[in-house]
Amino acid sequence: MSRSNAGVLTGAPRSTGWSELWRKEDWWAIWLGLGLVIIAYALFAHGGSLKWLAVTPAKWSTFDQLTAHFAANYARYFTQFVLWLAVFTVAGTILGFKPGEFVPSFVLLYAMSVVIFALGQWDKANTYNLEPPLVALVVGLVLSNLVGLPRWLDAGFRVEFYVKTGIVLLGATLPLTLIVWAGPVAILQASIVSVVTFFVIFFVGRKLGLDPRLAATLGAGGAVCGVSASIAIAGAVGAKKEDAPIAITLVILWAIVMIFALPLVSRALGLPAGIAGAWIGTSEFADAAGLAAAQSYGGIVGPATGIAGTADQALWAFTLMKVVGRDVWIGIWAFVLAIVATTRWDKSVAGGRPNAAEIWWRFPKFVIGFVLASVFVTLVAAEYSMADYNKIVAPNFVAPIKDLRTWAFIFCFLSIGLTTRLRELAHAGRKPFLAFTSGVAVNVVLGFILSAVVFAAYWETLGR
Repeated sequence: MSRSNAGVLTGAPRSTGWSELWRKEDWWAIWLGLGLVIIAYALFAHGGSLKWLAVTPAKWSTFDQLTAHFAANYARYFTQFVLWLAVFTVAGTILGFKPGEFVPSFVLLYAMSVVIFALGQWDKANTYNLEPPLVALVVGLVLSNLVGLPRWLDAGFRVEFYVKTGIVLLGATLPLTLIVWAGPVAILQASIVSVVTFFVIFFVGRKLGLDPRLAATLGAGGAVCGVSASIAIAGAVGAKKEDAPIAITLVILWAIVMIFALPLVSRALGLPAGIAGAWIGTSEFADAAGLAAAQSYGGIVGPATGIAGTADQALWAFTLMKVVGRDVWIGIWAFVLAIVATTRWDKSVAGGRPNAAEIWWRFPKFVIGFVLASVFVTLVAAEYSMADYNKIVAPNFVAPIKDLRTWAFIFCFLSIGLTTRLRELAHAGRKPFLAFTSGVAVNVVLGFILSAVVFAAYWETLGR
């Protein structure tokens, strides 16, 4: 959802061969995520743990406690910062980022993330709804729109890169057995929503006189995976250069609205964590925004609020719905719509007849990393009883990965705000806005019915 995404030129997708493995952001997210998982396991297998590096602010009630924590752990934070900076800079340089711009930008991002993370650990944070994802977003929006930051700083605010890395790490905390059990439900629910939402946006757009390629790009942005789907479908159908940015703008606009609206409505209705997570996964339009909403809701569940479930249930349900269920539709829609564009809309623009390989080119590769991480940790855990897993594996192997995942997500949430210029969201136009908003209405209502009524029993007991 960053500004840089809006500048991507669309066109017929092309495979880059083996160079994809080091030239594509999705693959770098896999290498970084799985690399951290493997390192964590190597330390665990030899009696150690990644806990020292995966440091996070501790719970605190007084400022003296907070300062004492940082005084005792400054070496750990510095080492962690150097690790993040090194891996992201190396990957970013190969991907085409300018190190001279990326490094100072990431320094600012990490420093702000530490402050936001620490604020979220305040013992009064839940009372004032100071959940780190929402605080990160608001702080970013204020700095970007009221204070103003130099555009070159966007080099380090890589929303998609951070969220994809975090999702791969998330796989290590989500057992494969849970994916197998709930996956069919998630895929069925996601398929219903994806198909219905796409056709609502597409046909409303066509009724309003929009070009079919723009209508298709808008439909995919609302039905699948927001920014990524908009870019992928615009390229697959040979859309105009400005079509993807229009769709991206509307995705960002509604994604930000839903970050706040969905958790607030879920809380007002007292939805159990799993049901709320599934509704967010069905109704949100971008992985990063949905994760922020799901994590925010997960932070308020429990006895204090009377909301049933756990924070993990909210995050798991969202991930199964959005990442496992909806994101996999990118390749399918790209392939189908490329055929339609080639054979019906304008053969000359689409650039020839597509082939089945396009599904692979458009498939969100980071999902592979998510599944591999889940399989790997599941195989490791299979050697232990449930009691030993909770006593040994979870705190020494899985917990540090979970903490690093949280850092990656905070980088992402903060970057969303820092790269969103609200005044630019007004340029999308009335007709595209109306078409996309029609899909929003259907998405939210249909998602609620499926999550809270039709499949409520599955989501409410997720992981039990």
